[in-house]
Amino acid sequence: MPKPDLLSKTIDSDIRIARTLPTKFYTDPKYFEAAREKIFTPSWQFITDTDQIKNPGLALPITILEGYLNEPMLLTCDSAAQFHALSNVCTHRGNLLVESECHTQQLRCRYHGRRFGLDGSFVSTPGFEEALDFPSQEDNLPQVPTEKWGKFIFSSVNPASPLADVIEDMKRRLDWLPLADFHFDAENSRDYEVQANWALYIENYLEGFHIPYVHPSLAVLLDTKNYRTELHKHGNLQIGIAQRSEDAFNLPESSPDYGQLIGAYYYWLFPNTIFNFYPWGLSINVIVPLAHNRTRIRFLTYVWDRSRMAGYSIEDIDKTEMEDESIISQVQKGIQSHFYTRGRYSPQWETGVHQFHNMLHDTLAPEQ
Repeated sequence: MPKPDLLSKTIDSDIRIARTLPTKFYTDPKYFEAAREKIFTPSWQFITDTDQIKNPGLALPITILEGYLNEPMLLTCDSAAQFHALSNVCTHRGNLLVESECHTQQLRCRYHGRRFGLDGSFVSTPGFEEALDFPSQEDNLPQVPTEKWGKFIFSSVNPASPLADVIEDMKRRLDWLPLADFHFDAENSRDYEVQANWALYIENYLEGFHIPYVHPSLAVLLDTKNYRTELHKHGNLQIGIAQRSEDAFNLPESSPDYGQLIGAYYYWLFPNTIFNFYPWGLSINVIVPLAHNRTRIRFLTYVWDRSRMAGYSIEDIDKTEMEDESIISQVQKGIQSHFYTRGRYSPQWETGVHQFHNMLHDTLAPEQ
């Protein structure tokens, strides 16, 4: 595949004069394919939480970014209650080892009977009695890079940075939150698909500019005049100011935001992971590219204080998501016009979008 060439021109660091990404980034499949290895393979992806893997003998198969990276991995909990993150591919002929969640003492491949311990170590296999230099380290299941923040588990195929660097500000700023008390709420979690490029969805998320126009009911809850964005090395934070004290966090004095009516902390981690913290808990959004013009959005809800969820329900999620999907799908159609190639940034509202485009450019642009 030839190196992408449309990103050879830099996006000016001065947002006041900068122009956005060319539209071919969103419409040409070759940039979608280039992003797979250059952007997503080195990224950390949220996969699950420790509540799901705390029982000894559990083997839980997970696919990292199913539909795009499609990396099969396996989470296990051994008899000593130790957690392991392994490749879910048998080291003999590449068969998927565990097909559905189960409880077992050993892992056994149903293709040729090879066995592994729950820590991934090779145990036995029939038919290899005459093989030389066997077994070796290569016959163990590879360990998949995996790290945790509190109860939240992230994995990566080939991480470019430690997870601690990626979540540094989020971890420091919100260290007062009792993450152990956040529990997954399946009823308020669901997946959506939008007929648009994954980056258009991220861009829409990264600016509050559209809120009064696209989400009038949300604009009632947030003080959009004081909405602000903070840029960090691996992403950014949008801070939503509540209109009323009852819609705001009860912040401790140790918080740098103490004394403010913070209604939400919207954290985006490059390239596609979103942590939305509310007074009642957390909504984790994972943006999964499926094609250059199709994207899956996973809404995973974790509740801390259910008594404060009065304004958050499946109906609210659906309404806001449908409003976003409608406008984003229209943008996907609009950017295919012969008369539109690039736009400009709002210096007041679109600093996060400008940062995102620079990060895409720096990652994908061909070496000069």
